[in-house]
Amino acid sequence: MTANPNPRAASSRLPALRVLIADDHDLLRDTLKLFLEGEGEFETVTVASYSEAEALVQGGEVFDLVLLDYSMPGMNELEGFARMSRLNGARRVAVISGTASPEVAEKVLAAGAAGFVPKTLSAKSLVNAVRFMSMGEQYAPLEFLRTAEEKGRNPLADRLSRREMEVLERLTQGKSNKEIARDLDIREPTVKLHVKTLYRKIGAANRTQAAIFAKEAGLF
Repeated sequence: MTANPNPRAASSRLPALRVLIADDHDLLRDTLKLFLEGEGEFETVTVASYSEAEALVQGGEVFDLVLLDYSMPGMNELEGFARMSRLNGARRVAVISGTASPEVAEKVLAAGAAGFVPKTLSAKSLVNAVRFMSMGEQYAPLEFLRTAEEKGRNPLADRLSRREMEVLERLTQGKSNKEIARDLDIREPTVKLHVKTLYRKIGAANRTQAAIFAKEAGLF
């Protein structure tokens, strides 16, 4: 038996990796699609909302990787990730974001995501990240996650429990107690108690002041 004289030709016959990109930013979708398909090993489909992505997969489409924008319409943060992960046609699911904090990235990875991809990555790094995740590995840039460790030493953060930090993060997003309770799967009276406690710990008089303190401290 002789060796294949053209291994590149043999590899070119491998099935393309199917990637679904769900993001409400047209430029990001189009750019990522262009870069991926330029590599010759990806087939990409793009949509602008979570509902469109879910409809495609529920309708029978199968993707090696689904990339979900963390803050796009219908995503509802990790709830969208969890729902997509339960669908058979989404073999692997990852989150992409331009605004999420390193703490959010850690939650995404802990939830079993294929990876967390900041939109600040270079085009080459984005392509490599998608390739890496499509082949079964978990991806997250170490430089981005190190920021979480630095924030963990923030004097303001040191005063709060993990749950209080989760509540404070949602206060900075302008969410109501009812919305926070739904996000964290806890009762609304429990949220009120956490809010009252974190006010006292950080010296805030109200929600707006708490959000300002958190942002000025670089927490979120």
